[in-house]
Amino acid sequence: MKRPTAYAVAAFSVLTLVCACSKAPLPAEPLRPVLTAVVGEGADESAPTYSGEVRSRYETPLGFRIGGKIVARLVDVGARVKAGDVLARLDPADSALSANAANAQLDLASADLARYRELRAKNFVSQAALDAKETTFKSAKSQAELARNQSDYTALRADHAGVVEAVAAEVGQVVAAGQTVFRVARTDTLEVAVVIPEVRLPERFKDAQITLWADEQASYQGVLRELSPAADALTRTYAARISIIKPDSRVQLGMTAKVRFLADKASAEPVRLTVPLAAIFQQDGQPALWVVGADQTVSLRPVAVAAYGETRATLASGVKAGERIVVAGVHKLAAGEKIKAVDQQPAAAVAAK
Repeated sequence: MKRPTAYAVAAFSVLTLVCACSKAPLPAEPLRPVLTAVVGEGADESAPTYSGEVRSRYETPLGFRIGGKIVARLVDVGARVKAGDVLARLDPADSALSANAANAQLDLASADLARYRELRAKNFVSQAALDAKETTFKSAKSQAELARNQSDYTALRADHAGVVEAVAAEVGQVVAAGQTVFRVARTDTLEVAVVIPEVRLPERFKDAQITLWADEQASYQGVLRELSPAADALTRTYAARISIIKPDSRVQLGMTAKVRFLADKASAEPVRLTVPLAAIFQQDGQPALWVVGADQTVSLRPVAVAAYGETRATLASGVKAGERIVVAGVHKLAAGEKIKAVDQQPAAAVAAK
């Protein structure tokens, strides 16, 4: 019998080793990560958000009470002023001349009145003549007081503390009485001006949450102070003002703010859950959601949709608050598939309306 060669023995050993390795179990495939969210988390996120501007409730246009030429402007835009501060001055020459003329007429009327009183005491003039001089004196006195007031009106003073929002006139400009020169806004009555579309008017607006675009960590409570009774003719929106409760130094005039109206806890309306539109899967023409079980397996559950919004859908039934659903990639799943649930960011979490 012919003995096997060394080459044949080596080949047989390699073949045996390959067969042994082929019988080893293959490693398990990693679970697919899937974006999920818990139904009912972040209830406020379902409420519509309105962008607006931080304004003051009182924005007062200030102007001189007499006409004249501006010779001094003492403040610029952004200046903080106190009540009584002088903001600008007019040329006082004309008002000084008017005051001098009025004082001269008052002195003349006073002297005439004194003389006629002496004459009346001696019965040299009639009572009617004395009464006429009394009337002339009173008129001259009033004219003198008016002239003094007009001299004071050459200085434009702030009516209340605030910040200068706008300057509408410069030094050397001739302004008329009542023409706006400054606009001063009070800083103790801050609020947010927003516009509300008419489709939202049936909702109940009262308490609100206000956040700043410049600092999203800054959050404040607000309350609806004013809602226009008529829509704008062009935009068909309703102007609203939301007062900021206890604003701090981070809130500045002109800042962009976001307003979200909170649900009325006293309302008897049932709370409905909302989900992102991307979470809805169409099965045989009917909406459904992929629900994640305790063992991380998914199952398709039909739901009833009450209304579709721009980014979310309001559910009438089908899921309960606290259940976890898939919110992305719903068309790539299969019933009974085991997944690795990944939490969605809170800002886009599934919410209750």
